[in-house]
Amino acid sequence: MHFAEIFFLRATTVIPMFVLGFSDNAMHAYIFLVYLYSTFVHANLGWRFPYIEKFLVTPRFHHWHHGIEKEAVDVNFAVHFPFLDRLFGTHFLPVERWPAGYGIENHPVPNGYLAQFKYPFVKARPRPQ
Repeated sequence: MHFAEIFFLRATTVIPMFVLGFSDNAMHAYIFLVYLYSTFVHANLGWRFPYIEKFLVTPRFHHWHHGIEKEAVDVNFAVHFPFLDRLFGTHFLPVERWPAGYGIENHPVPNGYLAQFKYPFVKARPRPQ
C-alpha cells in the first residue's frame, strides 16, 4: 500500500471511531490488531491453515492475490473474509499450491523506495512497443 492510501484508510476508520466515542484504548487495540493481522497475511509462511482459510484470509490466500501466474490476476481481493471473493467470483485458492512468483510481469514500477513512493504521482509515459 502507498503511504497516502494507508493514511486515507486509517482516517476513514479511526476518525469515525473517535466521533462515535470509542475510547483511546479501543482505537489503539483496533489499530494494533489490524497491523498484526496484516503482518500475518503478508508473512512468508509456507504453512496451510485448512480450517481457518475457509473463514478468514490467510497468507496463502493473500499471496495468490499477488501471484504472477495468469490465473492469479484479479483474484482474492478480500481483506478479512474470503466468502466475499466467493460471492463475487474472484476467489482462487488451489489446493497445496503457492504462487511461483509475485508482481506483474513486465510492469514498469521503478526500483527503490523513493522512486516507488513518487510513482503514483508521476505522469505515465508511453511504454515502448
